[in-house]
Amino acid sequence: MLRLLLTLCFLGLVKDSFSQNEKKTFPDGTPISEWFTNSKKLELQNLGKQYLITDFGVVIDSTWVQTQAIQSVIDNASRNGGGVIVIPKGVFLSGALFFGPKTCLYIAKEGVLKGSDNIADYPIRPSRMEGQNLDYFPALVNAYGVDGFSISGGGTVNGNGKKFWEAFWKRRSENPECTNLEVSRPRLIFVQHSNNVQLENVKLINSGFWTNHFYKCKNIKLIGLYIFSPHLGIKAPSTDAVDLDVCENVLIKDCYMSVNDDAVALKGGKGPYADQDTNNGPNENIIIEDCTFGFCHSALTNGSEALHNRNIIFRNSKIEGASRLLWLKMRPDTPQLYEYILVENIRGTIETGIAVFAWRQFYDLKDRKDIPLSYADQITLRNCTLKCKNFYGIEKDPNVRLSNFRFEDLIVESEKTKMDKSLIKGIIFKNVTLNGALVE
Repeated sequence: MLRLLLTLCFLGLVKDSFSQNEKKTFPDGTPISEWFTNSKKLELQNLGKQYLITDFGVVIDSTWVQTQAIQSVIDNASRNGGGVIVIPKGVFLSGALFFGPKTCLYIAKEGVLKGSDNIADYPIRPSRMEGQNLDYFPALVNAYGVDGFSISGGGTVNGNGKKFWEAFWKRRSENPECTNLEVSRPRLIFVQHSNNVQLENVKLINSGFWTNHFYKCKNIKLIGLYIFSPHLGIKAPSTDAVDLDVCENVLIKDCYMSVNDDAVALKGGKGPYADQDTNNGPNENIIIEDCTFGFCHSALTNGSEALHNRNIIFRNSKIEGASRLLWLKMRPDTPQLYEYILVENIRGTIETGIAVFAWRQFYDLKDRKDIPLSYADQITLRNCTLKCKNFYGIEKDPNVRLSNFRFEDLIVESEKTKMDKSLIKGIIFKNVTLNGALVE
């Protein structure tokens, strides 16, 4: 008991030390820019000329799909130098909307942009999904090459996904091996080739597929978002909260995420030759902080379609129902490198603390004879207090090389206590207590 009390006191001192130093460098030692420390909120009056949709023939009617009328307002704003599309109090039903250059979206506090549940309202076009470029259904809200795009205002984007979820589970019952893409479903928000993007203070709920998907974007801020899809009753399949797909410089702050799949998932490409495809690439310089995680398959996931993730910080957050804290999905058909990942100052209850194992769902080596090697290096968990079923969910895999994992200043309760240190080259445990006993 004395040892535990001393450990708790020590951790308090360590946390203060981290708070003083945490904003200075990424895990590889490169400086964290001032951009990450600025979480200034957007103001409607600073977003440009306002285009209130009800001034342009759009009516408050939750039963009438008004895609064409709302799109006309967006196009008008874009043609005339840009501006902010304002959705007032009320429910407005729409199919896929496409924001043009210099346009953004503001949803008033009691306003709702609700997605049509008819897939015909999401016409197929060139897109990106599950680590591959392909023709696919767009999202409800789309921004292609829209630098400065934002969504704000305190309102709600509701994907109205129930019909799509039901179709998925029906198909899965008919064919348990059906893929995620086999059932036609739209995402909620898709942003690609856009820089300086900010989503803040809105509710993003009930997506038909992934909730937020960013592809080849730089400088993304997600602040104060409420992201939800149900995991009880009719479960919402594959409704990841945030999918980062070949992105650089991302701040996710003060968000609540509870979805029936991964919360923050780092994508980037898949397949035996994925590293030779210029459509694919790394995610780097990502900070996730001051968030709360309800139910999700994992709070932070690398994969299952990822090549290279570097300089990832996940800190100062609460876990209230996640299945895993940190998940490294290792695909046997894809060369992967996950490096310089720091998880610190996390509190909560979770099934698995760190999970590393082969992810074989839908994998395909194609004509490649050898299995590509994958690597995870410089992974650190520190200053966390966790209650788990299994803290150390790391499995032996001949095609995976794990090195330089550091576990420091942890207080862990775990039903399973076995930890095979031989699986990791250069593993360090420092001031880690497991069920009250110091890990040697």
